[in-house]
Amino acid sequence: MKGGTIITKSKRHRFGTLNPKINLKPFRSISSPFIETKRSTAKTSGMEEQKKKYESGDALDYIMNLESVPSKLPQHLELLKTRVLCNNDAPIHTDTIQYSGAYAALGVDNSLRLDNFCENFKVKVNRLTDDTIEFDMIGIDPALANAFRRILIAEVPTMAIERVYIANNTSLIQDEVLAHRLGLIPISADPRLFEYPENAGDEKNEKNTIVFKLHVQCPINKEDKTLKSDELEWLPNGSALPAEDSKAKQNVDSKPKTFTSFSCSQDSLPEFSSNPPRPTYLDIKLARLGAGQEIELEAHAVKGLGKTHAKWSPVATAWYRMLPEVVLLKDVEDKLAEELKNKCPKDVFDIEDIGGGKRKATVKNPRDCTLCRECIRGGKEWEDRISLRRVKDHFIFTIESTGALPPEVLFTEAVKILEDKCERVIAELS
Repeated sequence: MKGGTIITKSKRHRFGTLNPKINLKPFRSISSPFIETKRSTAKTSGMEEQKKKYESGDALDYIMNLESVPSKLPQHLELLKTRVLCNNDAPIHTDTIQYSGAYAALGVDNSLRLDNFCENFKVKVNRLTDDTIEFDMIGIDPALANAFRRILIAEVPTMAIERVYIANNTSLIQDEVLAHRLGLIPISADPRLFEYPENAGDEKNEKNTIVFKLHVQCPINKEDKTLKSDELEWLPNGSALPAEDSKAKQNVDSKPKTFTSFSCSQDSLPEFSSNPPRPTYLDIKLARLGAGQEIELEAHAVKGLGKTHAKWSPVATAWYRMLPEVVLLKDVEDKLAEELKNKCPKDVFDIEDIGGGKRKATVKNPRDCTLCRECIRGGKEWEDRISLRRVKDHFIFTIESTGALPPEVLFTEAVKILEDKCERVIAELS
């Protein structure tokens, strides 16, 4: 072919002459099987085992267990992934790396796997009182820790006074101010035993309302009287004040209509027989009455959420902090050790005798570190001696209850609420 690339033995190539002595043999096809004449029994069984793993869906586990696949990151990358480094000016590496292929170039899988989470996640209770719990949450993402905090503040229901019916108030405190103060009193009653008031419409019954009565009068011969929350009296039979619209309609023989319609007394229920509803704290000051002044009212408590109003929030505060980590990069001895110990306001460091008349600084209480960074101030030489860090997946969680529910119950309720949210999302996506 003229000027072409296809030639025969009788034609010349434009770049040279074809050598007829070259014996061109066909190459073996890449797809052709590689045949071994001898194969060991161990290798055969190994391949069969690998085949079974692939067929059973454990291919990922098999790949991750290969010797050529690294299971850990290099030390410097592992430090940046798991720690927040707190320098003198500002913390660095504060973000969490979620992308599964972030370390694919190194052969390390960064994906979140359920079996790894179940193996690494731990909860350790450090302190538990009637109102406070402190525990460590280990192996969890900051987003989940913050989700628990927000649920505790705004989405765990409690009982709080919502409606106040004032029959008489001759004190100096205004009606609306008194009602507001009553609403902020924590009520010791299990909200799980009650329904939300909107579920029953306008009906206020024994399943959604707790009624308290307050009737206090300061004697004329007394200078003044302090009104406290212990004066609130629980009315298990419901409201005793007649409703305004029923005063003109009621007959002489009929029972006046009240603000509630209880079908039974609440003290007949086994849940309230041993633990009646009451204010959690009995010494909260509500008002001061002068001689001859009087307050008479009814306060109705209902079930609600903290995101509607702060009076329904079950916690005084719920907060967390990452576990502090204090590392001495170099030995700090003698006078420098004394200086370091005196620098820290939280007594994190201690000094031990290492013999030979020398003393060395050690880290005694790393959990008490507040990251004030006083220990690394004073020049770059101190930054080279001490490293302040925070562990990204280790949280010290503290819950302070208002008294409506025990703190350990509050956390379990928050877990249930988060679980319900996840189930709703899965149901909507499926």
